Amino acid sequence: MTANRRRIIRRAVLAFVPLAVLATGLSGTLYVVAQQGLRSGADSPQLALAEDAARALDGGAAPSAVTGPATVDVASSLSPFVVVYDAGGRPLASSGQLDGSAPVPPLGVLDHAAPGAPNRVTWQPRDGVRIASVTARWSGGTVLAGRSLREVERLEDQALRLVALGWAATLVALAGACLVVAWLADDRDSGSIGPA
Repeated sequence: MTANRRRIIRRAVLAFVPLAVLATGLSGTLYVVAQQGLRSGADSPQLALAEDAARALDGGAAPSAVTGPATVDVASSLSPFVVVYDAGGRPLASSGQLDGSAPVPPLGVLDHAAPGAPNRVTWQPRDGVRIASVTARWSGGTVLAGRSLREVERLEDQALRLVALGWAATLVALAGACLVVAWLADDRDSGSIGPA
């Protein structure tokens, strides 16, 4: 390799490295914003369901009235479900079923729901099943509303792939641009092009 080529490559690398760091940081930030937007939106239906059910129960509604007659298979369905628990954490009524019974959240989830401050938790009752849940307090216990994160996680994976492709394409474009600029600067310095 000639000294001229080495000089051009060295200039290109010196220009490329800070731009690559910047592109990587921006791509990472873009993914985090997209992922957090998707994940925080995954709790919205459950928040409304849990709070509405707690208000209805405090107003005298029966637990089975707030869960509804439909049964949701938590392992396979994307539909939200509601479980009403008594003060001891025992299920009174549930529209969700996992392996034939009402899903049981991890220890402490029901206890951390305070009046006016629902508890948001993502939990995995078994392999392949992840649930975004919101737990609200009512006078006789707690209400948990949840739904599968399967679709949200698919969208997060898709966002990651798109950001990674954009990041790689940006790095390739930056590398090419840095080489061109370094070559033009070298030609200018050697007097081949440009004004005297």
